[in-house]
Amino acid sequence: MTQSVKKAILKVVRLLLSPVRRSYQKRNGTATRMPSMEIPNDILLGAARDAIRDGHTATIMVKGWSMRPFLEHQRDKVLLDNPEGAKVGDAVLAEIFPGKYFLHRIIEISPNHQDAALDRITLMGDGNIQGTEQCLRKDICGIVTHYIRPGRTIPADNPKLVRRIRLWRKLLPARRYLLFIYKSII
Repeated sequence: MTQSVKKAILKVVRLLLSPVRRSYQKRNGTATRMPSMEIPNDILLGAARDAIRDGHTATIMVKGWSMRPFLEHQRDKVLLDNPEGAKVGDAVLAEIFPGKYFLHRIIEISPNHQDAALDRITLMGDGNIQGTEQCLRKDICGIVTHYIRPGRTIPADNPKLVRRIRLWRKLLPARRYLLFIYKSII
């Protein structure tokens, strides 16, 4: 399929789904935005990491589209807590390189039998089709305990949400098409 045909199909799909998109935006509070000040990630997330290490929780606004469809850019927030006991399927904030943070889901843990802090963790965003990040367990800054959306808060251990996440992980080969449809609706 040529590029121009793909663009034409996308325009038609967006046009047909625009009433759905407008009602979704009104329902979820994304139609209007209040002005806000943006703090660089390395400063904000470094402070969140330090607060969590001191025994506090941290709430941060999600930036980026790599966790779609479960988290939306600058609409949703997450509550982060101590990452102790993080397991496969959990969304975590990890410092991959100094000052470079990712909020992605754990897809694999390779244990280090001498020291659990050196377990190798593989992360991948829900909205990613391919590409993973690697870190050590000690590099995980916080674990998502609650997803905060306009008008509601969903615990990360909500059985319905856990089932959806498990199903989404199994649909990795079809994500490209599902995300295309999802982006057309939003």
